[in-house]
Amino acid sequence: MIDRSHLPSLRDWLPALSAAFLAWLVFLIVGQTPLIRASGMALAVMGMALALRSMGPALSVIGGLALALSPSFWIQTGGAESLNALEVVAALVAVTLVGVIAVRFSHKPLIGIGIIVVVFVALFLSVIGTPRSLRLTTLLTAWSLFLLIDGLLVSNPRADAPLPGTFGPQHSYGLLLLLVLGVLNDPLFTLLIPAAALGFFLAKQRLAPVFWIALLALVIFGVTGIINTYYSDYFWNLTTDRIVYSGARHIPFLVADGWREPLRWIGLSELIIQQFTWAGLALGILGLARFARWYPFVGVVTMIAFGSYALFGLSYFGEDRPVLMLPLLMVQIVWMTYAVYTFGQWLTKSRFTNQPRANWFAAAAFTLLPLFMLLRIVGAI
Repeated sequence: MIDRSHLPSLRDWLPALSAAFLAWLVFLIVGQTPLIRASGMALAVMGMALALRSMGPALSVIGGLALALSPSFWIQTGGAESLNALEVVAALVAVTLVGVIAVRFSHKPLIGIGIIVVVFVALFLSVIGTPRSLRLTTLLTAWSLFLLIDGLLVSNPRADAPLPGTFGPQHSYGLLLLLVLGVLNDPLFTLLIPAAALGFFLAKQRLAPVFWIALLALVIFGVTGIINTYYSDYFWNLTTDRIVYSGARHIPFLVADGWREPLRWIGLSELIIQQFTWAGLALGILGLARFARWYPFVGVVTMIAFGSYALFGLSYFGEDRPVLMLPLLMVQIVWMTYAVYTFGQWLTKSRFTNQPRANWFAAAAFTLLPLFMLLRIVGAI
């Protein structure tokens, strides 16, 4: 049974910190990545590992490393440091200090959280702007998945678990903050909002009307940004056959007919296989099926997130499609990891093994995936 504790302890944070540290070393040594960029990427890995923390320390570390070593994520390594990197770090430090002070000395925690949101957005707009940064998108997606999954596990545990907790302000308002920052950075982050909205609804938390109004305004703003960025009247009305015939296989726009083409669906499967091999594709399917059985709310919310990005990927013909699909791949990691988790649980209860620590065999087998990915990066295979 998944641990549904909604207040992460030091024991919960250590695996995520370990995954981030290991990934940070690989980014620096193997990827020759500048320090600040490597640190930002490591924070995304940490968020991914936290999203998997309920599946055990070993699997959370392995799942985090699977993200770090996936080709679509690894492409961010190397290069030179951006000019505003130090300003970004300074802004984040300032926001952290303001947040700690606001929560510590505010009699109403929600007021403190509101102050954090306002200051964070103000600093984001003034210092970072709207760069459509892939690294920032990945970071915000990982932590959004953590808050969303953690909140759903707390508020909707299995029937044989203790009484449910609450989808608290740290989940709802924290997730809203991440969504705002994500859409400001890249309007494509709007694709994650349907899953988040469904999560709010399934958590049965009473949210103020202004919360939903803010979410609706964010959707309108994000959809407008997607139209301005990825829509063209000419390409939208083209058929897939005409695009292929003209030789324009990589156009940075959406095509309404794209999702009807069978080869596009095959290409979506190939994208997952390129990242995590055939085993990863099979584990993802199994993991989603097991979520539907034991944690249906988590299963349906992650499926909505996966489906939103899948629909975009089927209709988008840009050459940067693999990196724009990183949120989809992160959901795939959640499903893969849960499949391995359920296999480990089966081993511990099977009459053939009947060993409390037999689940470590499943974790050891899962370690082969990031190891294979690392060997692929260094050119050993």
